[in-house]
Amino acid sequence: MNKFLKSSILILVLALAAGYVAFDANSEPLTEAVETVAVVESAEMAPPQEGYSTMEEFQASADYTKFIIDNLWILIAAFLVLLMHLGFATVESGLTQSKNSVNVIYKNVFILCTGILIYAFIGFQIMYPGDFNGIFGFGGFGIGFDASDPVGMLTPAYGEDMTIWSDFIFQAMFAATAATIVSGCVTGRIKLSSFMIFGVLLLAISYPITGSWVWGGGWLDELGFYDFAGSTLVHGVGGIAGLACVILLGARSGKFKDGKVFAIPAHNIPLATVGVFLLWIGWFGFNGGSVLSADPVEVSYVFVTTALAACAGALAAMITTQLVMKSLDAPMALNGILAGLVGITAGADVISPMAAVVVGATAGVIVVFSILMFDKLKLDDPVGAISVHGVCGIWGTLAVGIFTPASFLIQLLGTVAILSATFVFSFAVFAAIKAVMGVRVSPEVESDGLDISEHGNKAYPDFSPVKTSELGQYTA
Repeated sequence: MNKFLKSSILILVLALAAGYVAFDANSEPLTEAVETVAVVESAEMAPPQEGYSTMEEFQASADYTKFIIDNLWILIAAFLVLLMHLGFATVESGLTQSKNSVNVIYKNVFILCTGILIYAFIGFQIMYPGDFNGIFGFGGFGIGFDASDPVGMLTPAYGEDMTIWSDFIFQAMFAATAATIVSGCVTGRIKLSSFMIFGVLLLAISYPITGSWVWGGGWLDELGFYDFAGSTLVHGVGGIAGLACVILLGARSGKFKDGKVFAIPAHNIPLATVGVFLLWIGWFGFNGGSVLSADPVEVSYVFVTTALAACAGALAAMITTQLVMKSLDAPMALNGILAGLVGITAGADVISPMAAVVVGATAGVIVVFSILMFDKLKLDDPVGAISVHGVCGIWGTLAVGIFTPASFLIQLLGTVAILSATFVFSFAVFAAIKAVMGVRVSPEVESDGLDISEHGNKAYPDFSPVKTSELGQYTA
């Protein structure tokens, strides 16, 4: 225990020292970057462009070519975020037991498709209600605009270089991501029906309400809270909702015994690796699309900070795992990539490239200690999603207040407000589901695997399990 604490303190001190040096050495370039790439203190939509009386008039104008390019990039970015859902499915299935792979895939398909439909039916109009009291607003059911003016530029009401169709589909992919994160936290022992109900309610109510506080022009946006692409609004929300579910659900059978943590090995690390790289590719759309235009300076800047943070996160996780656990752990390295990506998401457009390295590296250190911490607390997260998305999402949002002129206190306030509201909602809803219909499968079903009991199918029907020695273990 003493050795663990000493290593923790040493690594954290070194990370903080590196962060101070990087910030001090790059203070002037950082200020210039903030001025030229983005304005931290406002997440408002771009000023309305000059309206056109007819579509034909708009198409004949000089603005139309730029509009086509910007709109096309948003659609490409939406496709890349869709690709991330394939990454989530393969990471989650690869890092868990083979007997639950069909269940994992089924949950991911359900959440993606249901999430987009729910966001179209109600979520989009809660998250972007127009003029509202800053806490809750509802613009009505459906996507909510005049179909005769899809561009939104015949009148100057919309004001972005994209159709509202493009904006909706891009945002809908984000919405589904939050609930997909929860799937990884609870895999291997949750009833499918209970997960479905929880996921629907999270996407229909909690996610769009907290999202409206910032991206919809709500009270946190007015205070100057900044979360460029969702370190807290998407990833933190998914992670904290997963934590609430894990507390109520309990650990997988055999995970904790006699004060020790028993490893339940990933069944297919190559599959998980494919998933992580799919997520990394998709993240360029997740962050790059959040520029909301194809501006060559801003998009390329975001690509660079995103890539640097991911690389730094992976290397930091590798080093930390070796120093603390004396292990060259491949899944930890993969989680380091994701930790770096989550960490930079809040400030990818305003944090300098060298500071992005520090943000990513710190996230890579944090994710290792966080995963070990949750094991010590007997909170079973099979894929490390709470640590990757929740804890590193918090770090990334606060990092905006460290490495840019944004207020650290406002960043802290916004993070606490969003995650507290999400946790209370998630805990209450999941507790109600648990009381009414139960949330956990029986010990027999868990032992046999959810693939057979829930789906009557196997992911690998032509393969037989190999007898192995007792699972590895380490002292918590």
